[in-house]
Amino acid sequence: MPSTAPSTATSTPVASAATQSLASRARADGVRFILATFTTLSGKPCSKLVPVAAADELEAEGCGFAGYAAGAIGQVPTDPDLIAVPDVSSYTPLPSVREGLAMVQCDPHVNGVPHPFAPRVLLRKQIRRAAEHGLALSVGAEVEYFLVQRGADGTLRTADTADDADQPCYDARGLTRMYEHLTAVSDVMEQLGWGPYASDHEDGNGQFEQNFHYADALTTADRVTTLRYVIQMLAEQRGMVATFMPKPFTDRTGSGMHLHLSLWGAEGSPDGPGPRFPAGTEDDPYGLGLSSTGYGFVAGLLAHAPALQGLLASTVNSYKRTGATSTASGATWAPRSATYGGNDRTHLVRVPDANRVELRSGDGAGSAHLAVAAALGSGLDGVLRRLDPGAPGARPQGAPLLPRTLLDAVHLLEADPVVKGVLDAVDPTAGVADYYAQLKREEFYDWHSRVSAWEVDRYLTVV
Repeated sequence: MPSTAPSTATSTPVASAATQSLASRARADGVRFILATFTTLSGKPCSKLVPVAAADELEAEGCGFAGYAAGAIGQVPTDPDLIAVPDVSSYTPLPSVREGLAMVQCDPHVNGVPHPFAPRVLLRKQIRRAAEHGLALSVGAEVEYFLVQRGADGTLRTADTADDADQPCYDARGLTRMYEHLTAVSDVMEQLGWGPYASDHEDGNGQFEQNFHYADALTTADRVTTLRYVIQMLAEQRGMVATFMPKPFTDRTGSGMHLHLSLWGAEGSPDGPGPRFPAGTEDDPYGLGLSSTGYGFVAGLLAHAPALQGLLASTVNSYKRTGATSTASGATWAPRSATYGGNDRTHLVRVPDANRVELRSGDGAGSAHLAVAAALGSGLDGVLRRLDPGAPGARPQGAPLLPRTLLDAVHLLEADPVVKGVLDAVDPTAGVADYYAQLKREEFYDWHSRVSAWEVDRYLTVV
C-alpha cells in the first residue's frame, strides 16, 4: 500500500457526485438495473435488483427486505421489514459483470432507525467515535483468494491444472495463464477509480491477490464487499469458482485479508488533517518511526488480538489457516501469537514504515465492515489509554496466543469489553454481541457434529 495521502478518486468527479441523484448517475452511465446491497453479520451480500425507473423511489424510501430470510441480521420472522437505505456516494457501475448493471451499498434501518445488527452501521459508529477524538482511519486491504473448480464428487482442484509448482508464488507463467481473469478484475477497479496497483500469484497453487489504493475506512470496506462480488462473478464467467474460504486445501497456504491501517486528522481537527502515525519530532523509543499515537494503536491491536479473532477470522475454517503448522511452501504466513515488529511478515502486526501498520491475522470469509470496525475500536482503545506495546520482535513473556478454534475465539470475544463493545456500540440494549456469539457457537457445533474422513481414518479400527 503506498504511503501517500488517502485516495479521493471516485467513479465520477467529486463535485458532480455530491449533487447528482442516484437515478441521474445511473442513467448517465447507461445503467438499467441497480443492486441495492447490504451485508449480514457473516458478510453475506444481500441485494434487490432495482430498475433505474425506480431509482428515485429507492433513494427516497429505501428497499424493503424480510430480514430473517436474509440470514444473520438479528431478526425473527415476526419482525418488521428491514429497509436498506442507499448511500449514493457508494454507487458503482459494473458493466463488466453485466451490461447495464450497478451496485449501491445500503445502511439497513428498522422502523426508521439504523439497525444495530448491520455491519455497515456498526462501522459508521466507530468512525464517528474516532472523529470525536479528532481522528480518522484510512484502510488498505489485500484481497486473497483461490481459483478452483469443483468435481462432481465435491472435491476441489486448482482451476489451472498447470499450476503445480512447489513454489508458485509470483510465478510469471501462472499469472499469464490467468491473464484474462486478473486483467478483467483490474480493469474494473481502474474504471472505478480505485487505483489498482498489482495482481500477483500467491503462495498456494491457484491462489491470487489483487490490490487497490487505500481510502477512508467505510469506502475500503464497501470496495472489498464489491470486489469480492466482482471477482466471483468474473471467475464464474470463465468456468471457475473464486473462493475466499481461508483454507480450502490442507497442504497449501491459506488466504488472509491483511488490513493496512493508518490514523489521520479528522475533518475539523484542531491539529490539522495530517498523518498521526509518523513520530516526527517525538521521541521514538522502539525505532520503528512511530509516534506515541502509532505505538498506542499497535498496543490496542495486540491487547485485544485474541478477542478480535472472533470478528477477523469468523469461520470454523479460519482456524485451519491460523493454526497451520506447515504448508507445501514451508511457511504459513499466518501469525499465532500477538506480537509486532518492523518489516517482518511473521508478526500479527507488521510495521513496514512509519505511515501504516499491517494487521495480518484476519481473512476474507467474513464481513469486511465488521473487521475494520473491530480493528478501529481496538486500536483506538490503545490510543486513548496510551498503551505501550513494549519492544518489538520475538514473542515477549506473556504475549497472548491467538485462539485455536472458533469456539475459543467466541469465548475470548465475550470476555473482552472493548471488542464486545464494538458489536454493542449502536444500541447496547439490542444484544448484538450475544447474538453474534451464539451464531458462531452454533456454527462451531454444527461443524463438530459432522463425521469427517479424518475421524474414520483415525478411529475406524483404533481398538
